[in-house]
Amino acid sequence: MATLRRLREVPRHLLVCEKSNFGHDKSRHRHLVETHYHNYRVSFLIPECGILSKDLKNLVMETGPYYFVKNLPLHELITQEFIDTFVKKGSCYALTYNTNIDEDNTVALLPNGKLILSLDKDTYEETGLQGRPSQYSGRKVMKFIVSIDLVALSLNLDSKKYERISWSLKEKKPLKFDFLLAWHHTGAEDSTMMSYFSNYRIQEHQPKIALSTVADLQCPVLQSGALRGDPEAACSALELLDWLGAVFSHADLHYFDEPKLAPWVTLSVQGFADSPVSWRENEHGFRKGGEHLYNFVIFNNQDYWLQMAVGTNDVCPP
Repeated sequence: MATLRRLREVPRHLLVCEKSNFGHDKSRHRHLVETHYHNYRVSFLIPECGILSKDLKNLVMETGPYYFVKNLPLHELITQEFIDTFVKKGSCYALTYNTNIDEDNTVALLPNGKLILSLDKDTYEETGLQGRPSQYSGRKVMKFIVSIDLVALSLNLDSKKYERISWSLKEKKPLKFDFLLAWHHTGAEDSTMMSYFSNYRIQEHQPKIALSTVADLQCPVLQSGALRGDPEAACSALELLDWLGAVFSHADLHYFDEPKLAPWVTLSVQGFADSPVSWRENEHGFRKGGEHLYNFVIFNNQDYWLQMAVGTNDVCPP
């Protein structure tokens, strides 16, 4: 019984692997990328590549800015002006900075206009907002999740619901956070967000870009149609992910005895560990690591593998 109890205490992790082709009508790649909202790192691994192609270099360098706003009142994100300017015109993202999802109040704005609040018990009760207990609270509920649809809310700003939410966040329980924000749009000036929040301490940042070359990296053999691999012939998706983790961690590698040409590249994306959501509006928690990530293995015939991984306090990836 003691052994069984210890096994139950071991953090569980979930890994979902699937394969498809970018040209297939039912390929899910676009949807799964677009609904993994809050990411802090994107990594490419391109075997046998000494110099980046011009197209890829331009794509990386054209990544738009993001913004850091200090002590921003939460009620600023539910005003009609903010919703009309940013939420309805493009894709607006926001995430509280330097907050711990399992302990602190955290907030995320999704590009679909949903504002997600993860609140501790005292704050939740003080706001008077309607929500639900966190599914990772255990027997004693200490965290609550509140979801506010800003687009739907803006359709009737004279409603009692809007008045109650606005009063709650502006007067009853004012909350302030440091926020990271990004806004993807067309046809507007990049400086719009800087000018909009000019009354607060706002900074514009560009993503940090680093290029490193790994000499004598012996790459695994992969077969696009064989997720499970082929003994003595090709690696499985799970073995590849293990190898990638070692590469990105700069571990001392000796996985393969002979170098092989690798007709594939990888694209790895890691989400913020303390985001209230992982994919879509699925609740996310930290527990032992807070990981939620995905990795594409892209073959030269447009086949791909997609690996999606989450930690203990997450539901299965979509």
